[in-house]
Amino acid sequence: MPDTREGWADYLGGFARVVLVANSDAVDIASLGSRYGDGTLFVFFNKVFKVLDAPFDRPSLLVARSSAAGANIVYRREVDDVLRLLRGAHFQGILNLSAGDQEVFSPANDFGGARVGYLDLTPVFVDFYPPTHVPTSGFALAYWLAEACPDLPIVLAGFTARRSQAWKLFHDHEWTFEQIVNRLLVRNGRLTMDGGSSGGRWDRIAERVPGITPSDVALVSAEVLSERLEGTNIVVDRLLSLTRLQGWFSGFLRSLKPKTRKQKLAEKSAAEAPGKS
Repeated sequence: MPDTREGWADYLGGFARVVLVANSDAVDIASLGSRYGDGTLFVFFNKVFKVLDAPFDRPSLLVARSSAAGANIVYRREVDDVLRLLRGAHFQGILNLSAGDQEVFSPANDFGGARVGYLDLTPVFVDFYPPTHVPTSGFALAYWLAEACPDLPIVLAGFTARRSQAWKLFHDHEWTFEQIVNRLLVRNGRLTMDGGSSGGRWDRIAERVPGITPSDVALVSAEVLSERLEGTNIVVDRLLSLTRLQGWFSGFLRSLKPKTRKQKLAEKSAAEAPGKS
């Protein structure tokens, strides 16, 4: 498997299309398989058992995201659980992905005998992605691939960035920024959404109402969203006031738990940072 951005661009660009499958309630694997035919590469991320309940027999690639402790599926000892759903004649292998400057790769022999390649996208997002967060694996790969392979059809399946009872959103990613960029790339034809909401066709307002321009729609939409967000913030502040005691007690209980390896590495990195030149 490749280990450079150029090598991965050549490899992925050799398929007729690439479908990136998010771990989302919006994903219907059977439907995706029936609608995207020969020449399609299906790309899954980390805990594929969240969207697969049976072995997948189409050409597939697993993206294993790294952290400061190495690949997450290695660190959490989930390699066997993941590979049992993908390993087969059409399984291409594993792409160990890094998209943050604290993330390190895991050795190839930690991936249960699967073919492994490495892709570091950290430089791609310097001075672009908000520095207080790190990109999600799906966004990082989709954005880079849209730039590296402009003629390759790229489909985002289930990229909704929505919470549900079954799914949570991690706060180390800037979900709003990612959704904005994804929607812009969809509008100019560089990406295709499958299973995600369009969020409302605001451009149709300008088409329907005389004297209204797309810029007017954008400005008024921003004003309305700002007012609604402020209303939400007021409600959140009230909820925080009501649950402050529960939050303190929850924090106390978490402080009693032994620190994980990732937490220890994060503390060590933070302690060393001021001394770096």
